[in-house]
Amino acid sequence: MVVAPSADLDLAVQGALFSGFGTAGQRCTSLGSVIVHRVIAEEFIARLDAAVRAAAIGDPFGAVLYGPMLSARFGARFEEYLSWIQPHHRVLGSSGTGRITADNPRDGFVGDPSAGIFYHPVIVAELRPDDAIFREETFGPLIGVTAYGELDEAIRLANLPGYGLSSSLYTRDPAEAFRFRRGISAGMVSINNSTSGAEAHLPFGGNGKSGNGSRQSGVWVLDQFTRWQSLNWDYSGSLQKAQLDVAELNADESFRLPQLGG
Repeated sequence: MVVAPSADLDLAVQGALFSGFGTAGQRCTSLGSVIVHRVIAEEFIARLDAAVRAAAIGDPFGAVLYGPMLSARFGARFEEYLSWIQPHHRVLGSSGTGRITADNPRDGFVGDPSAGIFYHPVIVAELRPDDAIFREETFGPLIGVTAYGELDEAIRLANLPGYGLSSSLYTRDPAEAFRFRRGISAGMVSINNSTSGAEAHLPFGGNGKSGNGSRQSGVWVLDQFTRWQSLNWDYSGSLQKAQLDVAELNADESFRLPQLGG
């Protein structure tokens, strides 16, 4: 997700909150990194931090932003991602990190934390392009934030990890929107909508390390799940040849190009 200086910050924070932490960040289109213009970076981080801290987390049958991890295996993998946090990072979004337990509680948790595998949401600010958190997918309630100066730099950073499923840009400038669309390598591009805002009438699929050549949803799903077969039934009673085999090209050897000039 790229957040330009002209963006509606409240809308961008809503988009980051939902796509980064909804379903505990375990969707294929979950947000990994926010690339925000340096002029508004601190304000955006402060607003996102406040929104994440205020979000309800816990029992998925309640009114919560997200519930548990899918299984212990996913929890263990998320622990590995948390180990990628470095001393130069600034960690926000919660009063703790790691698994939510009675000994490591979250304020306002909904339900019993021992009833599932729940993890604190994590915002990792001061992200660098060579950080593992920036370059790798992190399935779980974690997003990184880094800053940019010019839109071309933001596009370069967004393309750098090589994952190309879903991207978004928050801006009020149409020229920025079209520049982003031309430069970004992702198969799905949203303007002022979250990375998880897929549209049923548009093709769904990615490029690069996120692509397998398919484009599902919309009319494109017909090609994806259809095996085409052609049938030729001739009634003439004689052998029919392909056009290549029956064409007769007779050269006009007297033809000459007209002379130009005088």
